[in-house]
Amino acid sequence: MTLLPDSYLSPLHLPFNTACLQQRFELQSPDADPGGGQGVWLILSNGELWMQGSVAQPVLPDYLPSGILRKGCEPLYIGTWDGQPCRLLELEAAAVLPDEWIAVELSDWYGQIPIEPLSLGGAALQILHWERSSRCCPQCGGNAQRLSGEWGKRCPQCGWVFFPNVHPCAIILVKRPGEVLLTRKAEWPAGHYSLISGFVHFGECLEEAAAREVREETGVEIANLRYVGSQCWPFPSQLMAGFIADYAGGELQVDYQELEDARWFAVDDLPAMPPLRSISRYVLDNYLFA
Repeated sequence: MTLLPDSYLSPLHLPFNTACLQQRFELQSPDADPGGGQGVWLILSNGELWMQGSVAQPVLPDYLPSGILRKGCEPLYIGTWDGQPCRLLELEAAAVLPDEWIAVELSDWYGQIPIEPLSLGGAALQILHWERSSRCCPQCGGNAQRLSGEWGKRCPQCGWVFFPNVHPCAIILVKRPGEVLLTRKAEWPAGHYSLISGFVHFGECLEEAAAREVREETGVEIANLRYVGSQCWPFPSQLMAGFIADYAGGELQVDYQELEDARWFAVDDLPAMPPLRSISRYVLDNYLFA
């Protein structure tokens, strides 16, 4: 059973995008913490989000279990959830889950967490990635300090100011009459395939990156590239730009350093699909027969 919607009105409404949270979450900077310790908690441990309630109806906790805070494990205020202070806490991997709580993988393929806490947890992952990667100035190595009222940081030694990085990626559905080109990576659940994707290189636009990634991973050339939409992808900090394209030539040659497999599949005989939380699934669901 999945707790995610079966479909989405547009890519804007996909998990991890801010539209999923507009009515409930307001991002604020850590220095806006009102204090007091009351509110909602985002507790992460080894990529899992800790929640209360049942597997069928998990909810974000409104308290910290006693003894959970350790030295060096400091809560971080990130904004408000339903008008209440929302704080993020990352625990060590060996932390023990409290009785009657559940831990859900944010990267889970099977939709075991509702879209709103999933998206909020995704934002938390991006924030943690930024916090880890921004401790030191990228120019001189000095200890960076927070800028007031925002998420940027400044180095007191050299004056360098820097902000969270988001890395653009292209993800592409390649089609030819009656068939689609799908790929899989070894770490994915058995039998599951998805779309070709990859990071944008220096000097590339998204369209150039899309054509290059298809060529490099499969040996195929594409034409008539059409933009579909985008999705925040917090693993750890990407922006996925979705495209569909027509096959223009070339024999299939799989790059086995990047992929475990790539094949042409008949549209009426598809393998296990990518997860409902992903733009790859949205593109397949909405443009497979377009």
